[in-house]
Amino acid sequence: MKKTDRSRIRRRIYALFIFLLIFIALFYIRLPYYVTYPGEAEPLDKMITVEDGHKEKGDFMLTTIRLGKASVIQYIFAHFNKYHMIYPEHQIKRDWESDRDYDHRQLKIMENSQQIATIVAFQLANEPIEVRNEGVIVSGTIKEMPADKKLQAGDVIIAVDDKKIDEASKLLAYLKDKKEGDVVQLTIERNNKRKKIILPIEKFPSKYAASKDDLRYGIGIVGPVTKTVVHTEKQVTFDTDNIGGPSAGLMFTLEIYSQLTEKDVTKGYKIAGTGEIFEDGKIGAIGGIAQKVVAAHKAGADIFFAPVSGNNYEDAKKAAKDIDTKMKIVPLKKVYEALDYLEKLEPKN
Repeated sequence: MKKTDRSRIRRRIYALFIFLLIFIALFYIRLPYYVTYPGEAEPLDKMITVEDGHKEKGDFMLTTIRLGKASVIQYIFAHFNKYHMIYPEHQIKRDWESDRDYDHRQLKIMENSQQIATIVAFQLANEPIEVRNEGVIVSGTIKEMPADKKLQAGDVIIAVDDKKIDEASKLLAYLKDKKEGDVVQLTIERNNKRKKIILPIEKFPSKYAASKDDLRYGIGIVGPVTKTVVHTEKQVTFDTDNIGGPSAGLMFTLEIYSQLTEKDVTKGYKIAGTGEIFEDGKIGAIGGIAQKVVAAHKAGADIFFAPVSGNNYEDAKKAAKDIDTKMKIVPLKKVYEALDYLEKLEPKN
């Protein structure tokens, strides 16, 4: 083999090696950013089943957005697509959260949303329901704080210093007056077993303080959530895979209510929407509504329910105009407004 041939082969190998490095960098190296983009809009009767529930001709639809750690190529592409949003990692995950803690927190928020939706829907349908608070779920812990070494995401706190605790607000109120050097005894449930844990009260690390004068003390629990247990005569089951967050609450409520009532609430329409649901029936703002409008449009939805709060409705209208959809954007403050709107509709041919 001639020297020039060997040199040519060597250059090709080097070029191939550099190409592979660039390919790996573009597609596999993750940046400290997240990218969100339109997900799906799927019929909820495939995800929610009410015992002896009624079927509707149309569909209530769950809208989602997709979220993932950005690769270099995804980060670049997002700058050229208005419905692909880029967020610094700290805006998605709390500084002290691991990926596991974040996922666990999102799933617990989803479970809470399902419970509230069940409560509101059964009350709207005048169906019997019993609601009990049975403790406080630990969503995560802060590194360098006492709870980090002894508590786990998913632990349920049922007492502090032998005083029953059944709501997150009561736990926070009790800990609020504690000072550095104090000690508290937690009674927790983990894997169906009870145990007592003693934790000291310590000052939060300075990076979590709002200012130099912000002297906060505690044990280092992240986002405690009240464990609510709901009992109904008609069993409600959810199959939502790994979807997290609170934004499906409104549509969960409407689907459960629809299955509880004999009349066809949908009137034959495909109805998408989004919004956090509260026990008083109010609908809260959510993130990514423009992306959810895109997802609903692609799925052929006729109607999209959007919360008025947080400028959600205005953002949804702008997105609908931008993508030139015929889908009707309907503003809502409370869930009964959705039912009133559908009641006045003529059935779809």
